[in-house]
Amino acid sequence: MTKLPISVLILTKNEENNMPGCLESVSFTDDIHVLDSESDDGTVELAKKAGANVATRKLDHWGDHQNWALRNLPYKYDWVFYIDADERITPSLLEAMKKVVENPGPEVSYNVRRRDFFMGTWLKHTQSTPYYQRFFLHKKMAFGRKVHPIPMPDGPIGVLPGYLDHFPFSKGLSQWFERHNLYSSTEAEILMQQTGDDTPFSWKELFFGRSMQDKRMHMKKLYYKMPFRPQLKFLILYVLKGGFLDGRAGLTYARLIAMYETMIVFKVQEKKKGV
Repeated sequence: MTKLPISVLILTKNEENNMPGCLESVSFTDDIHVLDSESDDGTVELAKKAGANVATRKLDHWGDHQNWALRNLPYKYDWVFYIDADERITPSLLEAMKKVVENPGPEVSYNVRRRDFFMGTWLKHTQSTPYYQRFFLHKKMAFGRKVHPIPMPDGPIGVLPGYLDHFPFSKGLSQWFERHNLYSSTEAEILMQQTGDDTPFSWKELFFGRSMQDKRMHMKKLYYKMPFRPQLKFLILYVLKGGFLDGRAGLTYARLIAMYETMIVFKVQEKKKGV
């Protein structure tokens, strides 16, 4: 198989079970980079055996971690696909990327539609958004925000056909809770920092702001001011987004996300009381 001029970035932390499938799905390239966060299982050995370039760095915050990877790893090619170990590139998505590198346009980054799977079900409806910027010119990309980082490409954004398949519960519910416990702590820190932010919320900036970063900032300001936020999140995912159409998996996932929002609310309250 002829290799494509696309570099691949994988961020890992104890992904021994997920790595074989992930590495197989990116075998179209001869330039795989793994930035490992001090795994203590067989993640690094599997990556090296597959011929990947491996670097190790302690994870502080995802946004900082991703930006470090973009600026410091020696990519062979201009185009980079960023993938997590629990994700898989489908043949239709690979074909779409091939067309881009063979005939590039003005776009510097592309949104990819991700299919999240839970309890053997594609959560087709129970998602805030199915689109993520994962394919980009690495010199034109940066990430903002510490957790759930926001892509900030320097140029036009396109959309690729095909799917990126995601298995967020591949390591079990316990690991999901562990990860989201860390996420919620960082979200609470960000919210406390925003309490002293002098930038007022603006409907105008929310709908007509020049940059996606500004729009997301004002959306967050509005969202975190709303009362009963966990219950609202559940209603959005399960009712407005049609999560009920995903059956039991949709109901369970919407409840899990509502629990995550509850963790953030309680941690902010804890910080305000100085506990």
